[in-house]
Amino acid sequence: MIRRHELSDAEWELVQPLLPQPALGRPRLDDRTVLNGIVWKFRTGVAWRDVPDRYGSWASLHTRFRRWAADGTFERMLQAAQAQADAAGDIEWLVSVDSTVVRAHQHASGARKGGSAARPSAGPAAG
Repeated sequence: MIRRHELSDAEWELVQPLLPQPALGRPRLDDRTVLNGIVWKFRTGVAWRDVPDRYGSWASLHTRFRRWAADGTFERMLQAAQAQADAAGDIEWLVSVDSTVVRAHQHASGARKGGSAARPSAGPAAG
């Protein structure tokens, strides 16, 4: 069953070949389960400790996330997703950047000099 915050089969097929091969040794948690836990964490915005147990230990998820971030796995995933979207014509690469900053001077706001527009009178003028 595919849950709301998990990878679809098509998404998994795209990223699976990009994951590092596990080293020989003791068995570890399935990569798809770990990746679904990482995706769930970032899509929901919860703390690592609040990731559901169905994804495995939060510490294992965090360790794998840090390892994959350090070795460029997520960068390769992004590049593959961009290449696929670009081939399908789903990315518009034209970017417009405007660094103009317009600041109004404090006197340009229309306020009268020295405070409010109407000053209270001190009483009748002596005279």
